[in-house]
Amino acid sequence: MQNTYNPDCKKCKRLSHFLVDVKSQHADYFCKPVPAFGHDDPNLLIVGLAPGMHGANRTGRPFTGDYAGVSLYKNLYKYGFSSNEESIASDDGLKLINCKITNAVKCLPPQNKPNGNEINNCNSYLKNEIMQLKEGAIILTLGGIAHRAVIKSLELKQADYRFGHAEEHEIGHLQLINSYHCSRYNLNTRRLSLLMFENIFKRIKVLSSI
Repeated sequence: MQNTYNPDCKKCKRLSHFLVDVKSQHADYFCKPVPAFGHDDPNLLIVGLAPGMHGANRTGRPFTGDYAGVSLYKNLYKYGFSSNEESIASDDGLKLINCKITNAVKCLPPQNKPNGNEINNCNSYLKNEIMQLKEGAIILTLGGIAHRAVIKSLELKQADYRFGHAEEHEIGHLQLINSYHCSRYNLNTRRLSLLMFENIFKRIKVLSSI
């Protein structure tokens, strides 16, 4: 099996140094590359941007313990992809059903903003995760950076696969659907409403039944 995760990865000096600094301030935080979480052979792969400071970087599980995960896990539960609507800790017993969650960048970046080199350095892990998906699987990208990372991993032309909320693309044997990221900023500014986000999961249920 191709390598999808390296807990000791230090390809990105800025990120590895930042994690050391954060660990010195928060000794109980995970502060390592965060692995994907969920089903080994999923019908749905969700790709976020990167771990949040007090979410995945703290708990060691994507979208767990922070604001961005609240609406995500509620929808996953409502549409049959999760055993619980709330994700608070890596040992809370929650299970994903035919779903896996990962990030385009596995390490916490300063100000939640990875640079281009860091996105590229992590792209091989994402590529290997995508290469393991079965025919007909759906990829949900949360935000433009995650979308572009997926397109890059498949060695496709970015201009042929534009990002837009609720946009859909056929990429070989896979289906791709985009959403604005479910961040606090996007939800508070109403760039993304809760209804808009829920409608993405309604559409995923339709796509998964085709």
